[in-house]
Amino acid sequence: MALRALLIDDDARLGELLVSYLGDHDVALESARDGASGLDALGRGTYDLVLLDVMMPGMDGLEVLRRIRGKNSIPVIMLTARGDEADRVVGLELGADDYVPKPFSPRELLARMRAVLRRAQPTANSERIAIAGVEVDVGARSVKVDGADVDLTGLELDILVALMRRSGRVVPRDALLSEAGRDDVVVSERTVDVHISHLRRKLGDDPRTPSRIRTVRGVGYVFVKGSA
Repeated sequence: MALRALLIDDDARLGELLVSYLGDHDVALESARDGASGLDALGRGTYDLVLLDVMMPGMDGLEVLRRIRGKNSIPVIMLTARGDEADRVVGLELGADDYVPKPFSPRELLARMRAVLRRAQPTANSERIAIAGVEVDVGARSVKVDGADVDLTGLELDILVALMRRSGRVVPRDALLSEAGRDDVVVSERTVDVHISHLRRKLGDDPRTPSRIRTVRGVGYVFVKGSA
């Protein structure tokens, strides 16, 4: 069955190109020319992934992403101007799963889409990790904290799994994304700190005295071996 993707981008020529190319590779792509139309389409339809341009008239892509993340965790790939690192960083902080700088080849975009969807889909991996009241089903990509479901972005979940797999050991800040299997994401150490902050909030950690994810000053982070 074809994947269904939504492109939110005001570039009509890009939309036509991607509809044609992706259609030949079993991806049914629908287009929305602005943020409001894209949000409306998401509310009415069912999609597997969103391709979201940052620079659009009216509501920009970052605001659209903020509104998407307020409702669901559908995978989102940001399309950004080449070299515009600030937009990429903010997009990842808001919960984007990946970004592709313009101009890009449709082939590269398709590869990124497939990689994001592989991470988002349940796999045969039966690994389950339970530490300090946090339970992760790695294959199903689901998280519970003290028995309650918690909604994480794809990148947040990958970071959490990397930390929990090495519980009790420090993961250097500059190596955390690599440990999480996300070498494709290149951002600053400050952005890693922001993701850790989001994780702590969602896991119920007190930011002043976190009991699950602790900071080792000047080095990185460690997930505790058991309850504090």
